[in-house]
Amino acid sequence: MIKSNKLKIFNDPIYGFIGIPNALIFNLIAEPYFQRLRRISQMGLSYLVYPGAHHTRFHHALGSMHLMQQAIQVLRFKSVEVTKEEEDGLLCAILLHDIGHGPFSHAMEHSIVEGVNHEHISLLFMEALNEKYKGKLSTAIAIFKGQYPKKFLNQLVSSQLDMDRMDYLKRDSFYTGVAEGNINSERLLTMLNVLNGELVIEEKGIYSVEKFLMARRFMYWQVYLHKTGLVAEQLLIKILQRAKDLLGKGDNVPFNGALKFFMENKIPKEEFSRDKLDLFAQLDDVDILWAIKSWQDHEDFVLSKLCKMIINRSLLHVKLKNKPINEAKLNKHFLSFKNEHGLTDEETSYFVFSGKIENQAYNAKSQNINILRSNGSSTDVAKASDQQYLKTLSKTVTKYYMCYPKVSV
Repeated sequence: MIKSNKLKIFNDPIYGFIGIPNALIFNLIAEPYFQRLRRISQMGLSYLVYPGAHHTRFHHALGSMHLMQQAIQVLRFKSVEVTKEEEDGLLCAILLHDIGHGPFSHAMEHSIVEGVNHEHISLLFMEALNEKYKGKLSTAIAIFKGQYPKKFLNQLVSSQLDMDRMDYLKRDSFYTGVAEGNINSERLLTMLNVLNGELVIEEKGIYSVEKFLMARRFMYWQVYLHKTGLVAEQLLIKILQRAKDLLGKGDNVPFNGALKFFMENKIPKEEFSRDKLDLFAQLDDVDILWAIKSWQDHEDFVLSKLCKMIINRSLLHVKLKNKPINEAKLNKHFLSFKNEHGLTDEETSYFVFSGKIENQAYNAKSQNINILRSNGSSTDVAKASDQQYLKTLSKTVTKYYMCYPKVSV
């Protein structure tokens, strides 16, 4: 009797059937480190704005791997050499590229583990798995770190037109229902090529690249930086900040084991050892939601009120401006809420605050997207395009926000 893996394909709503290419990928997907991504939301609290946005990092990782399989096939068809070892390295690197995300993904990037980003934690997970699989992830790690000799392999995993971005734009567009973000990933993949060791897009694909960059701009301002999602994430950050402050004062704040450890201890990057990594691997969205539901009845007014705002989606009012916030207006809201509830300045600052957000749809100075001309030369897409707006997309756009309680709070 022939033995086979029980699961050889995933049925994905975006691409249809996604095949598992080999036993190593199958085993990595089955790892508890990776299965945890089923419990990490892809878009943080964006579901408070777009009710369908409940997809996870697990979905995204598999989708990115599927696109990588297609990219490898396209490049090989065009006589670009990708060895079996490099293929495995690419698939493992893209599969595991987000494995280091904490609860609610980017929303809590530095709230649980301060000063350690998810890329570094992803690398730690990959190194731990590399030990278990006796060096089979060494090529993947080199590619993930951008240190593999063939630059185009690194670019497939991390660049301005990598498999990560191609998947999350298409996937997030689908789950949010924001049609402007839908990109033609198949067309982009078909146009991939390599020139002088670097990834390029053939000239026939320039319009698909233009649409890709416009879709990225739409998705950032319409979805990722949506003002309601922005204030929800700020509240989530402030909830953990308040919980830490209360712990520091000796107040009782109920936690589970792993979350309690990271709330009570600041772990610098150089001390993020294997035991700390295993503790981090126990954390997911469920821990944070459990904590928020528990803390909504806490005796501390600030913590309780913040938690109820998230649970009941009774968020702060937020205003988004193209110029810096008027301090007099902000102070008016600050004093009003402070006096109404008899709070200190520190306590009031959890509810009335300002900040800024920035976005650059295309960075022409770093890992730019090059178009392969019919004469064999290449040029930056912003120069090759006859659309002037691409040059505008290269500029950083800054917006300013002010958050304060609604009258009914």
